[in-house]
Amino acid sequence: MKKSEIFKTYDDCILNTYTRVPAIFVKGKGMKLVDINGKTYLDFFPGWGVNNVGHCHPKVMSAVRDQIDKLIHIPNNLYHPNQAKLAKEIIRTSFPGKVFFCNSGAEACEAAIKFARAYGKGERFEIITMEKSFHGRTLGALTATGQPKYHEGFSPLLQGFKTIPFNDIAALKDALTGKTIAIMLELIQGEGGVNIAQAEYLKEIRAICDEKDILLIFDEVQTGIGRTGQMYGFQTFGVKPDLMTLAKALGGGLPIGALVAKKEIAETFKPGMHASTFGGSPLVCKAALGVFKAIYSDKMLANTKKIGAYALEKLSELKEKFNCIVDVRGVGLMIGIELNVEGGSIVDECFKQGLIINCTQGNILRIMPALNVTKKQMDKAFYILEKSLSHCVT
Repeated sequence: MKKSEIFKTYDDCILNTYTRVPAIFVKGKGMKLVDINGKTYLDFFPGWGVNNVGHCHPKVMSAVRDQIDKLIHIPNNLYHPNQAKLAKEIIRTSFPGKVFFCNSGAEACEAAIKFARAYGKGERFEIITMEKSFHGRTLGALTATGQPKYHEGFSPLLQGFKTIPFNDIAALKDALTGKTIAIMLELIQGEGGVNIAQAEYLKEIRAICDEKDILLIFDEVQTGIGRTGQMYGFQTFGVKPDLMTLAKALGGGLPIGALVAKKEIAETFKPGMHASTFGGSPLVCKAALGVFKAIYSDKMLANTKKIGAYALEKLSELKEKFNCIVDVRGVGLMIGIELNVEGGSIVDECFKQGLIINCTQGNILRIMPALNVTKKQMDKAFYILEKSLSHCVT
């Protein structure tokens, strides 16, 4: 198809639910994307954090090729070895428990919400979530999301949710009732503006949950699978959850989500209480096993810590040059640059210069490069970013 035909087909045949960049991509490898004209882009926001190991990593591609002509899908009332291997690897690297597989972060969060309700046995059902959180687009996950702009047009939302300020322990204590069954939060609010949970705040929540038999749910859809420099974000912050949701980077580009429930409560879900037709198929599980191999073989966790620290250092220097930069914050390679101006024009200029980044909340530039990003690639990205800031900000 020609470019004009592709654009027209999108207009004619695909629901208009995204604001798209007018470029057509046909190939990706590592940190690079190539468009239909052959122009190469440095991708510093690969798939909203899906491609933590880069585009088409050899370990992932090898796993997919090995599996694709053997078995793609079987229903979950049958056994297959890849799902067993992946569940075992997730548990080995996180905490003792059991895994439910689905297809996305929203589905994983829905599973966590249903699990919490089941644990409450109809007597406790309220779930506390945080302002500026983002948990997905399905109705339950949407209700849990603490951003009114995403709620518009979908009322009435589900009952039984309370939204409170992030990092405010007093507000959390005030929100607790005898019907509270779970507290659900992101360790780092990605779409909310790269807002980082305070370690002491998390420890206090953990203590409250232990005292009152409340489930602590960590949404690790973005922070999981190496993004913070540990395999899971909770390991960086030193507080274990009762339930953890995973997705995005877990499949290396293929759709997969997971709910991990600690061993002591795992039997809350009984056969028939929850399901997912495509969840944990042989193909996506094999791809996910390739993701773990890639992270280990390329020593990506150590690189994430090293290059992440370097990036924050370079951005702090950039902050001294530009008054429009209010704050630089991040953990590992999940980094936000807060501006006192709108960030959209800067993102657009970066794109023109061959760098893909993101802007959230209108004024926070977000960069989340693959975990194997090099210092040279980081320097190139910041060179383009500095040029773009100079061009857009007077």
